Amino acid sequence: MSTKKTSLKDIAQKAGVSTALVSYVLNGKEKESRVGHEIAQKIKKIAAELNYQPNHLAKSLRSGKTHTIGLIIADISNPFFANIARVVEDEAKHNGYTVIIGSSDENAGKSRDLLNVLINRQVDGFIIVSAENSEEQIHYLKDKNIPFVLLDRYFPEIPTDFVSTDHYKASYEACSHLIRNGYQRIGMIAYDSQMFHMQERIRGYKDSLRDNNRHFQKSWLKEVRINTIENGVKAAIDEMLATDRPVDAILFATYSLAINGLKYINELRLNVPADLAIVSFGQAEVFELYYCPITYLKQPIVLLGQTAVELLVKKLKNNLNEPAQILMKAELVERASSTAKPVVST
Repeated sequence: MSTKKTSLKDIAQKAGVSTALVSYVLNGKEKESRVGHEIAQKIKKIAAELNYQPNHLAKSLRSGKTHTIGLIIADISNPFFANIARVVEDEAKHNGYTVIIGSSDENAGKSRDLLNVLINRQVDGFIIVSAENSEEQIHYLKDKNIPFVLLDRYFPEIPTDFVSTDHYKASYEACSHLIRNGYQRIGMIAYDSQMFHMQERIRGYKDSLRDNNRHFQKSWLKEVRINTIENGVKAAIDEMLATDRPVDAILFATYSLAINGLKYINELRLNVPADLAIVSFGQAEVFELYYCPITYLKQPIVLLGQTAVELLVKKLKNNLNEPAQILMKAELVERASSTAKPVVST
């Protein structure tokens, strides 16, 4: 069986036209070259019959563009990032781009390696969910004039294009929701991280307590290292409950923290929300399947992904210089895990 690829010359010979004319038609330039409709249709039909596949490498070498986008996400196992990757892939395809996806696993070294690999693959630009301590990578892209858009996480001290949830407002609203529902001692479990989005979630929580006349207690906030998440969450919950006045509600700063927390709460045989109310960042089907459906902050995944692609494509086509910085609102989806506390009559 022959493995010889069909060439433009093969199509031209069968159609009885020049190779240049075939090239114009298959590259969508028949109107510019004033090719008749009938001959254009004939060429396309022959190309399909001969199973012609364009040589993208040769085309890329001529144009200097590969029509590929590098997407680096933080953790492919997290439903939020897996779903946002799908949105980016679909939106990029709609705009004529292919996406190459890599997961940094929240590791700056792996993120740097992915960046180098994708630059060597000559991707046209990047969409990046940054890992902690990856600022130098962002400076490198800026210095090399490689187009990129930061997604979900950004560095406020570095002027860049970004699309993100307003993490501060989301956290503020979640804590205020618990206060309105009668919870007095609200704890938060977050990552021990200096990433701006995480610090904004902590700041929103603290400001909500202050603005609602709740005096923040240091013992209410626990920060867990990402590489010891399971044991860290268990220790955090134990410490929150082992006081004379234990917390009566917990705000989890991420989906992963919430999942580990709910597992341990089950082990302790605590009832949600009677013993402990729960609100979490991030949406996942498991929150609906829990015996007490979990209240969560729903980030606008589709809009985040689509907007990031739109921004990058504009940069690639128009070489825009002014950075676009977009914050989007999260929606608080109220479920049974944070229902109002019954008023106790005296």
